[in-house]
Amino acid sequence: MLHKNHENKTEHIQMVSLEQLVPTNHILRKISKTISFNFIYELVEDKYCLDNGRPSIDPVVLMKLVFLQYLFGIKSMRQTIREVEVNMAYRWFLGLDFYDSVPHFTTFSQ
Repeated sequence: MLHKNHENKTEHIQMVSLEQLVPTNHILRKISKTISFNFIYELVEDKYCLDNGRPSIDPVVLMKLVFLQYLFGIKSMRQTIREVEVNMAYRWFLGLDFYDSVPHFTTFSQ
């Protein structure tokens, strides 16, 4: 029997979390469980001023972006950022939610 979906459901409001969208056996879940990237904070803390300048981008997010690019063989940082904008597993790995902005790709060429 043919069923035609006449209703566009893409604009319905739904309650969902990133935790639900990322499969439990996803490679990024395994990596996140195994590797703590918090050591990066200690490595870069002397590079940041605590009381002057504009707000920084989390250095762990920056390192994880490069890690994603390498791990999944993405050719450019511009493409990596595009992938993070639409891939919920990447957002989950970076600790970003649905509404967080992703760093601009030129951040890496400065």
